[in-house]
Amino acid sequence: MHIEPFSLERWFARYEHEADLMLAESGIRSLDADRFDTDVGELGYVIPTNGDPEVRATIAEQYDRSADEVCCTCGAQEANFLTFLSLVDEDDHAVVVTPTYQSLRSVPEAVGSVTTVDLEPPEWDLDVDRVADAIRPETTVVVLNNPNNPTGKYLGEETVRAVYDLAADAGAYLLCDEVYRLLAEDPLPPVASMGEYGVSTSSVTKAYGLAGLRFGWVAGPPEVVAGAWDWKDYTTISPGQFGQHVARQALDQREAILAENRALAAENRDVAGEWIARHGLSWYDPVGVDGFVTVPDGFASGESFCERVVEEEGVVLAPGEAFGHPDRFRLGVGLRTADLRRGLERLDSFLERHDSGGN
Repeated sequence: MHIEPFSLERWFARYEHEADLMLAESGIRSLDADRFDTDVGELGYVIPTNGDPEVRATIAEQYDRSADEVCCTCGAQEANFLTFLSLVDEDDHAVVVTPTYQSLRSVPEAVGSVTTVDLEPPEWDLDVDRVADAIRPETTVVVLNNPNNPTGKYLGEETVRAVYDLAADAGAYLLCDEVYRLLAEDPLPPVASMGEYGVSTSSVTKAYGLAGLRFGWVAGPPEVVAGAWDWKDYTTISPGQFGQHVARQALDQREAILAENRALAAENRDVAGEWIARHGLSWYDPVGVDGFVTVPDGFASGESFCERVVEEEGVVLAPGEAFGHPDRFRLGVGLRTADLRRGLERLDSFLERHDSGGN
C-alpha cells in the first residue's frame, strides 16, 4: 500500500509555524476553552470505544439514525479514513468529485482505484451524467465534499439526491464529507438521512470552531459504521476523553454556537469579496469559509504567488496546486475579522509592490 504525500499539509509544515498570519485556515476561528467545563475527571479510555452512547444518540438525531449507526472518531479525517478502509479493497473502485480535500481522493486511491469527476469552473457545477459514466460494476463508493473544500460550492439538494440515486442503483454508497454543512444558512438534509446507501462524516472542527478537540464521527448504515469501528481498533482505539467531554457541551449549545459562527463567516465573506473585486480577481462566492481565488496577473502559478506572499509578508495562503488547480489559491475567511483585515492589508502592500514592478 502506497499513499502519496499530503501536499497541503507539507506546505503548511514548511511555512505555518514561522508565519505571522494564517489566511489558509479552512475552519472557523477557534473558540476559547474557558467557554466550557474542562474538568473531564479521570482520563481513561472512552467506553465503549466507538463513543459514549448518549453522545452518539445526540449526533444520530441529526441523521434520523440510531446511536448504533454512529461511530465517534478523532476528527473527520479519521472518520473518512476508517470508512474508506471499510468500503474499498484492492479490487474495488471509487468515484471522487474533485477538486476536494486530498485525503478524500488519496486514501481510496491507495487502497483500490479511483476515477475523478471534476466540478466545472467558474460556478463549480457538477455534471451528474459524468458521475454516471464514471461508475463501474466494481464501484463501492462515490465521494462528495459538500460544501466543497476548496471552492466553497454547495451543491443543491436535487444534485446530491441524483448522485445518491446513481450510487444506490449501482449498489455503492455515497460518502459525503459534510464538515461545513452547518455553516450554511439553510443546511441541506445530510446524506446519511437519504437512505440505506448514505454515509455522512463530520466533526466539531470546521463549523463549531473546536479543531483542537479532534472529535468527529461517521454516521450511516450499520454495516459501514461497524466496519469503521473494526478498523478503529487498530488506529486510535477510542476518541479522546477530553474531546468528547467538551464536544458533548458544544453539541448541547449548537444553535447558539452555529448562529455566532455563521454570522462571523458571512461578515468575513463580504470583507474578502470586496478585497477580491478591488484587485480584479474572482472567486465563487462560497458557502462556509473556503474561497478559491484566481491568481493575480504576473505570477506563474498559485505556488509561486503564495511562496512570495509568505516570504515577504508572513501571510500563509494555500496554493491551488494542492487541489489540482495551479491558477488559483485558497483563501480561508474563518478567522477573526480583525485578523482577516490585517492579512488582506498585507496582501494589498504586496500587490502594490508587484504592480509597481517589484516582481
